[in-house]
Amino acid sequence: MFIGEFQHNLDDKGRLAIPAKFRADLKTGAVVTKGLDNCLFLYTKDAWEELITSKLSRLSFNKANQRAFARFMLSGACEVDFDAQGRIVLPEYLRHFADLHKQVVIAGLYDRLEIWDKDRWEAYRANNDQASSSIAESLDNLL
Repeated sequence: MFIGEFQHNLDDKGRLAIPAKFRADLKTGAVVTKGLDNCLFLYTKDAWEELITSKLSRLSFNKANQRAFARFMLSGACEVDFDAQGRIVLPEYLRHFADLHKQVVIAGLYDRLEIWDKDRWEAYRANNDQASSSIAESLDNLL
């Protein structure tokens, strides 16, 4: 399970160090793709395959929104490997999509990591931290 928030720097070659505590879960391979809210999603290979087989493959190709979402998730996906320093290379098209610059936040969200531009993450988090009570109110019986 991925939890926590970490700040790292993206180098000029698009390499990003993944926090050491997550690397063991990702050692068998990982997939990065476009995420929601203009971040990137990083899945273990097993979680990615589960997402495809249990959810994305069941979307109807007869419905435009479902086709569009499958295209969004799958066409942007890229397998990534770790170098000796625990870094992955984020392709330029994904860095551009998420508007990633030098400072990056890696947030653990149970079955995936989210990779955010630091400024965008801070704005998103500030907005949602203030709205947390009303968000929780709309999620009946969650806790």
